[in-house]
Amino acid sequence: MSTPHPSDPVSTRAPHLFPPQREKKIQKNRVFNPLHWRKAPIPPFPLFSAPHPTRTAASAPPRLDDLVNLWRLVEGRDGGPSWIKMMEKSLPTMTYQAWRRDAQTGPPQYQSSTIFENATPEEVRDFFGDDEFRMSNKWDDMLIYHKTLEECHTTGTMKVHWVRKFPFFCSDREYIIARRIWNLGGAYYCVTKGIPCSSIPRRNKPRRVDLYYSSWCIRAVESKRGNGGLTACEILLFHHEDMGIPYEIAKLGIRQGMWGCVKKIEPGLRAYQEARAAGEPASKSALMARINTKVGDNFVRSLETNSDESEIVEAEEKPVRSNVARFLVLGGAVALACTLDQGLMTKAVIFGVARKFVGQRKTL
Repeated sequence: MSTPHPSDPVSTRAPHLFPPQREKKIQKNRVFNPLHWRKAPIPPFPLFSAPHPTRTAASAPPRLDDLVNLWRLVEGRDGGPSWIKMMEKSLPTMTYQAWRRDAQTGPPQYQSSTIFENATPEEVRDFFGDDEFRMSNKWDDMLIYHKTLEECHTTGTMKVHWVRKFPFFCSDREYIIARRIWNLGGAYYCVTKGIPCSSIPRRNKPRRVDLYYSSWCIRAVESKRGNGGLTACEILLFHHEDMGIPYEIAKLGIRQGMWGCVKKIEPGLRAYQEARAAGEPASKSALMARINTKVGDNFVRSLETNSDESEIVEAEEKPVRSNVARFLVLGGAVALACTLDQGLMTKAVIFGVARKFVGQRKTL
């Protein structure tokens, strides 16, 4: 990859991501051991603006504590509620499992495991980080706009503006997200989360989603074909967001539409592999995904001393009843709720009326 031009504002800011006395050592060894930094404050992130005293960890760009949190999620040591299994599906070269849990506060949280046969972690990493291919191939047909706002050629961190298309009864949603990848123990850990952005003003449409977390771990795994080799690749995804839709309705919609979206990923990945094999150049966002921070083994061993665990409950959720009248009533309620912005009270009244009507239908 070519070195950024000195006049590039990104390249002039990037060196300040690390203290000057440490910068040369990190560039030489290309291995970052967070244990060396424990006695010093976490370095600021001037790429997106200097830290503000009131800024919380949730709104700051991805940093070391975000990596630790994702690692604990992957290992089941985050201490959160138990996961409830939602579904298990498969295609000839892909298997998929999904779980859900309800946090004490905030939207429902989702975990999924997708295993692709005959794929490497590097291919899958580039594939999910390639916004240009995501739109051109349309495997993610909800993404209708993307723009890279800022990027750091030292850490690979990106600040991106997305607009995603929602069903006809809801306005589209926009996201200002930051993402960064670490190489930890031979696996890739990518943290993606929503961050503030004062340079892009809010609009009524599309509606901005502030609370957004979608992070994953990509690693090589043994093929389910039993050949004994690590020829398959697993992506563990942890996702939650507040879309401005009542949580119970959002859970229903996600459960019903999840597999329809997921099964489009497999042919998209195969098309991506074919394009790379044919010599098509990698996009700018895919090249940025290849810039990541390698973390030392001592850091992994230090994390393993934490014994907090989260269980996975294998019991399936109760299936949704097939009732056309109920679906139409709830669908109408969703449409009305999503077009009104008078607050949660209005939505609560709408869905309360809908539930009451549905309850009356059951007695007929």
